[in-house]
Amino acid sequence: AYIGRSTTRQTRSIALEAVRLIAENLEVAYNDGDNMNARKNMLRAAYLAGGAFTKSYVGYCHAVAHSLGGQYHIPHGLANAVLLPYILESYGESVYNKCRDLAVAMHLSDHDTPAAEAALKRWPIPPPSPATPPTLKNSTARRLPAAVWSAPGLSLTMY
Repeated sequence: AYIGRSTTRQTRSIALEAVRLIAENLEVAYNDGDNMNARKNMLRAAYLAGGAFTKSYVGYCHAVAHSLGGQYHIPHGLANAVLLPYILESYGESVYNKCRDLAVAMHLSDHDTPAAEAALKRWPIPPPSPATPPTLKNSTARRLPAAVWSAPGLSLTMY
């Protein structure tokens, strides 16, 4: 909802606010379910993020994540998290400045950081993890192309 070509000033603004709220509250809300302030902020972030992508659409990462979830029962958020570094890398320089903005909103970078560094070094491609669900580990390379090829029908090609 932030890096695509169909965004508006409003959708970019609310997307950045959602990202900031998530970065500041997700871990607290997860670790302390009784923290009503963190939960309230996560609720607000979900509302803002929903408004942002409803008005500016979603792209390939989201679409491939839907496909993986449907075919391999991988949770949608996990699929997005695993795919995002690869998708951002494939977009190349066209998203560097916007990725820097997102890194700043997440308190991972500042506006003085070169855009390429903020974009690529803040979202590195993760190494395999023992915490990776079995459904993701067992999805062989020969089976993944079907999930990827079905994704364009779920997304806009404005990226």
